[in-house]
Amino acid sequence: MAGTSETSNQLTALHQLCAVHGVRTAYQDWVGQPQEVQPETLVKVLASLGVDAGTEDAVQAGLIEADIAQWRRMLPPCVVVREGRDATVPVHVLDGAPASLWIELEGGGSIDAAQQDVWLPPRDVDGNPVGRATFALPGNLPLGYHTLQAWSDTTSASATLVVVPDRLDTADRFEQRRGWGLATQLYSVRSKRSWGIGDFGDLADLAAISGERGADYILVNPLHAAEPAPPVQASPYSPSTRRFFHPLYIRVEAVAEFAYLSASQRSVAEGLFQDLEPQNTDPRALDRDATYAAKLKVLDMVYLVPRGPAREHDFQEFCRGAGSGLDDFALWSAIREDKAANDPFWTSDDGVIGSAAVESLRADLDNRIAFHRWLQWICDSQLAEAQRTALNSGMRLGVVHDLAVGADLQSADAWSLRDALAPGVSVGAPPDMYNQQGQDWNQPPWHPVRLAEAGYRPYAQMLSTVLRHAGGIRVDHILGLFRLWWVPAGNSPAAGAYVGYDHEALLGVLALEAHRAGAVVIGEDLGVFEPWVRDYLASRGILGTSILWFENQDGAPLPPEAYRVQALASVNTHDLPPTAGYLAGDHVDLREDLGLLERPVEEERAEHAATIDDMLVLVRQRGLLNSDTTDEEDVIVALHQLLAQAPSVLLGVALVDAVGERRVQNQPGTTADVYPNWQVPLADDKGRAVLLDDLADSVRFNKLLAAVTESLR
Repeated sequence: MAGTSETSNQLTALHQLCAVHGVRTAYQDWVGQPQEVQPETLVKVLASLGVDAGTEDAVQAGLIEADIAQWRRMLPPCVVVREGRDATVPVHVLDGAPASLWIELEGGGSIDAAQQDVWLPPRDVDGNPVGRATFALPGNLPLGYHTLQAWSDTTSASATLVVVPDRLDTADRFEQRRGWGLATQLYSVRSKRSWGIGDFGDLADLAAISGERGADYILVNPLHAAEPAPPVQASPYSPSTRRFFHPLYIRVEAVAEFAYLSASQRSVAEGLFQDLEPQNTDPRALDRDATYAAKLKVLDMVYLVPRGPAREHDFQEFCRGAGSGLDDFALWSAIREDKAANDPFWTSDDGVIGSAAVESLRADLDNRIAFHRWLQWICDSQLAEAQRTALNSGMRLGVVHDLAVGADLQSADAWSLRDALAPGVSVGAPPDMYNQQGQDWNQPPWHPVRLAEAGYRPYAQMLSTVLRHAGGIRVDHILGLFRLWWVPAGNSPAAGAYVGYDHEALLGVLALEAHRAGAVVIGEDLGVFEPWVRDYLASRGILGTSILWFENQDGAPLPPEAYRVQALASVNTHDLPPTAGYLAGDHVDLREDLGLLERPVEEERAEHAATIDDMLVLVRQRGLLNSDTTDEEDVIVALHQLLAQAPSVLLGVALVDAVGERRVQNQPGTTADVYPNWQVPLADDKGRAVLLDDLADSVRFNKLLAAVTESLR
């Protein structure tokens, strides 16, 4: 019994250490059952946070250190406050020593903070008595990134102060007149002018077509950069960086200097385009590598064409504005052209930014670095043009970008932002209904403390770039700003633990950047979460996500009028088949074929059939579908008309539903050798490739969009 009691005490101490570091020792699974995290997993997760919990003595030492840690700091690592709200800041100094605090404003000038009559007993810190002085921040501080400066005798410290909106109001414009938009995977949408992959020019054209039909936005997959040269990662949710864009999407003929290529160079470019042109009408898997290799060959030539003074000025201004983040990404790209992702260089001491070896490479690769900066300038210019086109077509938002949860473990972000990321773990998800074995996304998470110590700037700079030419941003798995599922290296995806984040800070910075851009924020808040989370997001002016098939009440479809107002509502999502395929149960068959089911397929099919039947009963009760109608196209129109009865301020229409596509774009938990995730081009109900050139005259496309527009009126 004594041994059992001792083991129980050790586990209690470990759980206490986890609690102070935000590591959750238990969670509720997808069927509502409580699950305990194994102690060995907790020890690994704590190690990734820099906390030793390998022995009983280490756990006890860790608890003592956690209790005193904040007293070691003169200032907190970062302070994030809401505009107009009272806030205080602790300043730790030798007991009895004077203290002062002031704020240096982002826009210039400074403001003194007033010390408050608050007394706490001093603490012993390494043999020294340390006291706490409490200062009140003025309630009228402007929004922005400011600097706290503290002084006491010969000691001083500084920290970032971020003043964020109390509530983001950018979505309020849709409360009086709701809006709708198209959602699509840009790479899958080709035209006669594409090089086998949808591009920024196609984005502008699709925006014009849908904007003329009443759409207010076009939501695209993450356009984050992948590898600098083929082969490239197919998943847009596993990028090399979330801050910069993928040159794969550049429309090469739209680059101004393309017109000044020599005759022989133009001949090369035309030959490459002609080789790829047949892919535009091929409904089979996309070939990113062939397209990217061809585009890079032409872009290398275009880059060498002299730019006029105005163009050169714009390029240099872009580089200055993007700063060291662009410099480091371009450096990574130049080095990565020659070094494999798994080269020991990337994790060695020589591979750290600022080392002699890296700075030598920065000098040696100057021209290639400039080329990769130039590619980002071209991406920026073409995205700006797409947004102008979208707004000119009548859209109220224009382009809405998708933000991935993280970047790949062997990415530019993992290399350049390593000081703000947690080592030895990756982000994923515990088992759920659609992937009952759990998921490991192979992405390093932010380290909560190190990110705060960096003043949240890596996160803010990423958001600022993504929002530069956008009317909105969809944050994939926004629950990750509250807590993320960390999977230690070597563990199965199911053997992870949730780690909590300062959601006030992360959502505050997100709201600040969206406010500055005038952009709407849409949080993908699906999955298992605490009930208060959605209320909190709504209180901050961040829209949630409602998917028709997931909105249920007492085992039946939720009536549309009971949907949330502050949400983007849509019939489906990219992790499900298009509605035509979903109605047919294609996803059940696919998961059965791939061995992803944890229960008999007959049970899955029966449950899915009941879901469809219940939904069609509701649709028919609302008079949106005749009792004897089973036509797939009519059912899809009726489902969107049903959804339009919801009060949600935004409605989403998947482009795949407007053309009759059935194939799923992504099967969670699988790799490219199992299923061609993110490689499915847009096709119709007959399996024929759909080009942008055909959309304007497409009866099916126009029928669905007209029905949505009319329903919202």
